[in-house]
Amino acid sequence: MTRNILTVVSEWGFWGEELIGPLEVFEEQHYKVDICTPNGRRPHALPPSMDANYIDPPLGRSVTSARMAEKVRAIDDPANPRLGSPINLAAWFPPRPYWSGLQDDGREPPEHQMVLRQWEEYYRARAKAQEDAARYDAVLLVGGSGPMVDMVNNYRVHDVILGFLDRGKPVAAECYGVACLAQARDYTLRQSIIRGKHVTGHAIEYDYRNNTGVLRPGSGEVLNDQTGQFVNFGPPFYTLEYILRDATGPEGGFHGNVGKETSVIVDWPFITGRSTPDSYLTGQKLVEVLEHGLKRFGW
Repeated sequence: MTRNILTVVSEWGFWGEELIGPLEVFEEQHYKVDICTPNGRRPHALPPSMDANYIDPPLGRSVTSARMAEKVRAIDDPANPRLGSPINLAAWFPPRPYWSGLQDDGREPPEHQMVLRQWEEYYRARAKAQEDAARYDAVLLVGGSGPMVDMVNNYRVHDVILGFLDRGKPVAAECYGVACLAQARDYTLRQSIIRGKHVTGHAIEYDYRNNTGVLRPGSGEVLNDQTGQFVNFGPPFYTLEYILRDATGPEGGFHGNVGKETSVIVDWPFITGRSTPDSYLTGQKLVEVLEHGLKRFGW
């Protein structure tokens, strides 16, 4: 039976190997992989992820081989159609209603403007979209700096994840894609879906102190200001380790595995990969979850 994998990728820049690794693993299994982006624009790889000479600051060495850099450049090439027509998440899943949409002038608002009616319609549309997404066997959230902008606090991404969980299907995430799991939660419970779970992700020892950058959506160009200067966000927008420790709570746990070459954790239904070196292993463990019922690995 052919498996179908939904892969969500940022429009603000993904790390090349974190897409290439799982993608190659899935293709070896003859899985069908569909790419999805928040607004349907073609995603682009972050320039350092296709540069074998780029030295990762915390590690003090390159994390991209010459062969991998070549693969990333190939998939990022505008002439390559592989990433050219992604699914538009914004057109697929409904927006979450905004509470201030209700009129506050004392007048009875039109039916369609009432917040309660908006929430009723939202849940109907969300259920329909989640049922449509049920044609996929698993979802993968690709990492890089871009997800911090358009995936981590994106309610549509959260609703995709919740739909897979409701149907007992696995959810895999890499690097800063793992932060989506910390933020995703049932709106009525407001508790992270990874509460009580074991996960991995970027440990604080591997965080940048400076030079966090993203791409301009749709162009693949590094985001610059009006004077053409690189927009340097400094360190990452948040410390991923702290967020994951708080989200998993006292019954769960964060595993940074600092110093170890790889860090992938399987705590059903979640498969989490720490960073770039874990890309292939993340894909492999997702395959084992789907084909062999793997429930636990790495802790």
